[in-house]
Formats: sequence, C-alpha cells, structure tokens
Amino acid sequence: MTRDALRRSGRLARLTAEAWIALLAFDAARVLGFARLCAWLHRVPAGRRRDGVTVDAIVWSVDEACVWYVKRAACLQRSVVATWLLRRHGIAAEMVIGCRPLPFESHAWVEVDGLVVNDLPQYQRAFLVLNRL
Repeated sequence: MTRDALRRSGRLARLTAEAWIALLAFDAARVLGFARLCAWLHRVPAGRRRDGVTVDAIVWSVDEACVWYVKRAACLQRSVVATWLLRRHGIAAEMVIGCRPLPFESHAWVEVDGLVVNDLPQYQRAFLVLNRL
C-alpha cells in the first residue's frame, strides 16, 4: 500500500501516533539501561506480514513523529522505534550501531535486506559496525 493510500485511509496517522507513543516509551525505558534495551530489541521478532504497510510508510511515520515529539530524538531512539515498528508489521529490520574512530563519532541506523532505510547509505561505508540488533 502506498503512503498516499495509507494517508487516505487514516492508517498513516495511526502509524505516526504509534511511533510517537513508542518514542515516549523509549524515554521511559531509558532508566532500565542500554543493555536491557538492546536485549529487548534483540528478542523482538519480525511478525507475520499482515497489513501491506511499506518500509517507506513506517520510516516516514517515525520521522513525522519525531517532528511532533516533545524533545529532539537522537539516532538511537529513532532507530529503536523504527526497528520495532518495522518488525511489528512483519518486516525483518535490523538496527545497526556503528562508530568512526577518528574523529570519534557513533551512530545508529536501520537496515532492511542490507539497505539503510532511515538514514544515508554512506554510514555503512564510513562507520565500523559495533553491533547488529
């Protein structure tokens, strides 16, 4: 289903609301620590594809939710939420955490079938992968 069709049906607004609530849940879960968050995300399987929602629509919904969120969402928060939503809608997504040693910089992004879906593809070449969840 295209993003326009999802918008007309009201499903895109629901996806965006779901992403916004997930951003809030991420902030609340921060007190549990990074290790528990990673362990939880690692255990979330890709469900059965059931509703025709596309990768593009989910990534757009997360970006839109970030615009309306109460604070700036960092790459880790956006990537956890996008990975969770993609898997929830039956898409086998993988969150990648990488770094560049000099000058040091870390970054998180989401891949589906080896392609970056929520960021620039250059991160795959410029960053050393530390973890895939």
